[in-house]
Amino acid sequence: MRIKSLYQKLILYFLIVIILPVGSVGLISYMTSSKELDVQAQNQMAQIVGNAAHHTELYLRDYERTIMSLLTLPQVMEFIDLPADRDDYDFFYYRKIIREIGANPLFIQNPRLAAIYLMSAKGNTVYYLNESGEELFGEENIRRQRDYFLGNTSPDAQLNILDRSILDGQQHQMLTLVRRIRGFSSSELNNFAAVEIRPADLSALWNGVDLGEYGSLFIIDAKGRYVYHPDQAKVGEPAPSSFLSRLEGAGEQAFVGGDESGEEIMYMARVAEFSGWRLVVSMPLEELRRPVANIRTTTLIVGALSLLLAVLLAYRFGRSITRPIQLLKSGMRETEKGNWAPIPLPRHRDEIVELMLRYNKMVKRLSEAVDHVVQVELNNQEIRMERQKAEYQSLQLQINPHFLYNTLETIVCYAAVQESDEISEIVKALAYMLRYSVQTNVEEITVANELKHVMHYLIVMQHRIGREFEIDVDVKPEFLLHAMVRLSLQPLVENAFQHAFPDGVEDYHFIRIDCEEEGGVFRVIVEDNGCGIEPGRLRELREKLGANRLADGGLDAGGSRSGIGIMNVHRRVQMVFGDQYGLRIDSEEQRGTKMTLVMPAPGHSGGDAAEEGS
Repeated sequence: MRIKSLYQKLILYFLIVIILPVGSVGLISYMTSSKELDVQAQNQMAQIVGNAAHHTELYLRDYERTIMSLLTLPQVMEFIDLPADRDDYDFFYYRKIIREIGANPLFIQNPRLAAIYLMSAKGNTVYYLNESGEELFGEENIRRQRDYFLGNTSPDAQLNILDRSILDGQQHQMLTLVRRIRGFSSSELNNFAAVEIRPADLSALWNGVDLGEYGSLFIIDAKGRYVYHPDQAKVGEPAPSSFLSRLEGAGEQAFVGGDESGEEIMYMARVAEFSGWRLVVSMPLEELRRPVANIRTTTLIVGALSLLLAVLLAYRFGRSITRPIQLLKSGMRETEKGNWAPIPLPRHRDEIVELMLRYNKMVKRLSEAVDHVVQVELNNQEIRMERQKAEYQSLQLQINPHFLYNTLETIVCYAAVQESDEISEIVKALAYMLRYSVQTNVEEITVANELKHVMHYLIVMQHRIGREFEIDVDVKPEFLLHAMVRLSLQPLVENAFQHAFPDGVEDYHFIRIDCEEEGGVFRVIVEDNGCGIEPGRLRELREKLGANRLADGGLDAGGSRSGIGIMNVHRRVQMVFGDQYGLRIDSEEQRGTKMTLVMPAPGHSGGDAAEEGS
């Protein structure tokens, strides 16, 4: 059945648009979150068990160093070499001296150390307890312990970790770190040095591991027995063979198994190379996946609420669209009949109502189109009249300069008659400068033109200051034909003469003109070594340059028109090339002033070049 009503289509499409994204996002989020949380949980378990193994290794290696420090004592080696029929005095002497210089310092340094003992192949044994002094054992106890060591230690003097204690009733409650040693005179490794520690002391390392409320960590030795377990009853007991086989097969990867209650548990293990122990982290699978279950439940609830809300919104949305469309349809029918009446607008505002509003404006503007065209034509005519007026004023301004040219030429003639070369030189320079300054053609002005204008200005200045003075021009030939703004260089040089040398020009003074090009920007630099500009005045000049306005011709505090020339140079450069160009001023008191004209390089328009910083 085809749906013809726009209202019904909107409701159907609106429901589809809501259900598909919410369902897809919920399913994908659940699957992705489940995988990510599993990976995150495994990474966390791997980090925890790795850190536990690392700290356990460091802990046991500290006790290995304890044994090694004991073996550095010569009295220990001498005790090992005592014969079986040794004198009782010698035995008690060595037992006492080893206690004082060996055992007692080690007990002080390692409070968790439970016992230290030495056992020679000739039957001599000393046993020191941390809290109760020495302990003497019968020959049978010593023989059984030595036989156990011979059968459970490596013959290459490697450290071995056993759960056998020489003390009665302490089995599986002590960890014995033992290694074979030799004396000064013995060649075989059939003597033993050992220390005993309590696994309960080691548990302080592992109790701090944060595995949540239901996670746990336990340790299994190389023989498959529990060395440490949160359940103290399992310490010393063998782990189930099925669990050990799965543990061996999984390696460093996590695997899922069941406990005695049938709950699924995730395990991950690491083997400590030094001790050979397996440190195993366990965490209930339900606990690991609880965040995923929460995400699933939340997604279902949000989806149901979204569907209910979608039905309500679809109804309201459909009605809000179809009603204005019916009004617009009726208005267009009236327009077809030639009736340009506006459509009544509803109270609310949306895109459809906006369309109706635009329609009403279109009808209104059609009636205003003719008036607008007439007004545009009048404006264009006014602009043409303003241009003609500007051209007329420009021609009129040339009348007085032409009269001045003729007057200056007459002065030159009189100077020649009077044989005054200085007057002739000054007047010729002034005539060139005047002619150059009032040119109104649009020919391109180059760096060479501006430099020539500056040279004529310098002729006049040399006569004014009454001494020879040369400007250092360090411009490369390839820059001479670069475009510049007319009369932009001479005002900068004039500014240097007026303000840089207030006490007169000296031999060490200089004015230098240089050019450079970089990154699509062409710079013309005028630099002097005069008195510089004080910080307050420099800040004021920079603020005026940033205002992007022509100088207003006002007088400063001294009654002079200071800064007008450089301000107008800055603004005229901006008017020709763009606001990102212009004049930059850097100065330091008693160090000189540097003024830089920033313009686009040939081939770069004002919009293409990067903005130059001040």
